[in-house]
Amino acid sequence: MLHYALVFLIVAIIAAVLGFGGIAGAAAGIAKILFIVFLILAIISFLRRAK
Repeated sequence: MLHYALVFLIVAIIAAVLGFGGIAGAAAGIAKILFIVFLILAIISFLRRAK
């Protein structure tokens, strides 16, 4: 999941440099959502292993 977040972040950066604002904003939003989901799943995983 973190891999996909990084891919969308790179797509957003490239699109922003090339001037595609809408695509860059959408890709950045998707990257943010995927990163938050990754963090939530990682925290849950760490907490379950700690027991």
